[in-house]
Amino acid sequence: MKFSINRASFIKALNIVQRAISSKTTIPILTGLKLDVTGNNIMLTGSNADISIQTTISGDNPDNDLKISSTGSIVLPARFFSEIVKKLPDTELVVEVGDNFQTNIKSGNSEFTINGLDANGYPHLPEISTDNSIDLPAEIFKEVIGQTVIAVSKQESRPILTGVHFTLDQNQLLAVATDSHRLSQRKVSLPAESDGAYNIVIPGDSLKELSHMLDSEKEQIKMDLSENQVMFNFGATRFYSRLLEGMYPDTSRLIPDSSATKIQFSAPDLLAAVERASLLSHESRNNVIKLTIKPNDKVVTITGNSPDVGKVEEDLQPKEISGEDLEISFNPDYMKEALRVFGKSDVEVAFTSALRPFTITPTENDHEFIQLITPVRTF
Repeated sequence: MKFSINRASFIKALNIVQRAISSKTTIPILTGLKLDVTGNNIMLTGSNADISIQTTISGDNPDNDLKISSTGSIVLPARFFSEIVKKLPDTELVVEVGDNFQTNIKSGNSEFTINGLDANGYPHLPEISTDNSIDLPAEIFKEVIGQTVIAVSKQESRPILTGVHFTLDQNQLLAVATDSHRLSQRKVSLPAESDGAYNIVIPGDSLKELSHMLDSEKEQIKMDLSENQVMFNFGATRFYSRLLEGMYPDTSRLIPDSSATKIQFSAPDLLAAVERASLLSHESRNNVIKLTIKPNDKVVTITGNSPDVGKVEEDLQPKEISGEDLEISFNPDYMKEALRVFGKSDVEVAFTSALRPFTITPTENDHEFIQLITPVRTF
C-alpha cells in the first residue's frame, strides 16, 4: 500500500475521525486509526465502541492531490501517527506500508517508520439499512441537539435518561431529554412524510460529539437506523452511534396545559439577572434563587441569598405580566442553561403553582420548543 497526498487535506480528515478514538478503550486495536486505500480514495475510520466515525478523501477532488500507487489496509497507532503528520515539514505526505505492517511516512527531508497492525483485526462497523431515512438540514439538527442535550442526566443510575429520546410520527420529529429535575422538548416538521416510525434514544455524549462536527449551514444530514445503531451521513463523513436500550418514560404528562401566572422577558435580560442572583446562591449549600411575582403591581423581584456571604435583590422589568401573585424557588443553573439556548429571542415563563414545574417557551412558535424546570421546596 502506498499513496501521496496534500498534507493539509489529510490532517483535516484525520481531525474528524480522531474524535472517536480514545486511549482508554478496553479493545487495544481501537486506539488505532484504520486506513483503507482503494482505487481512487482513502477511507479513514476511528472508533471507541460507543461511536465510530468514517470519512473519505476522494481522488476526484484536485485539492487533495491524491496519488495512489498501490491499495491496501492498515491500522496505525492514532496518537503517534497524528502527531507525526501534523509536525511534518512539507505540503506533501507519502505513506508506504512494507513487510510486517511497518509503515514509512515521508515529507520533505523528514522520514518516520512506525509499526502498524493487521486491519483484519479491526471490528467491522454495523451494516445499516438506508431504506427508511430522515433528511434534515444540518443547521436545524445541530440546533435541536443544542436545545435538548443540556437536560440529559449525568447519573448512570438510570442509563436511559443519559440520552435524547427521538420519535417520528408522519412528518413530526420530536426530541426530548430529561434528568427528572428539568426537561427540554423540541419539535421539528420535516418537509416530507417518512414511511416508518422512529422511537430511539441516542446517548447525549454521542450527540455532543456529532454537534461539534456539523458546521455547514447548507449541508444536509441523513439519519439511518439499524436495531441498535444509528448512522448520520453528511458530506464525506459517516457518524455511527450505539442506541440506548430500554423504555424512555412518558414525558408528555409532565408538561402543564394551563398556567396561573405568566411573565415575558427578553431572554438575555432575564439570563443576566439570574446570573447576578446566582453569584451569592452558589456560596450557600442549597444553591437556590427566588422569584417573587406581583402581577397587579407589575413587579418581579429576583433574590439570591447566602447566609455566610450576603443577599442580592433586584427588581426586574418584564415586557408582560399577568395572573396571580407567586413566590417560587429554583436552581439557577438549570434556569441559566435553559435561557442560553433561546439566544436573543423573547421568552414566556408560565407558572401553575409554587411547587409545580414551570415552563419557558419562545413567545413565537411556542409549541415547537419547551423547557421545563422543577422548583425547589424551601420550607
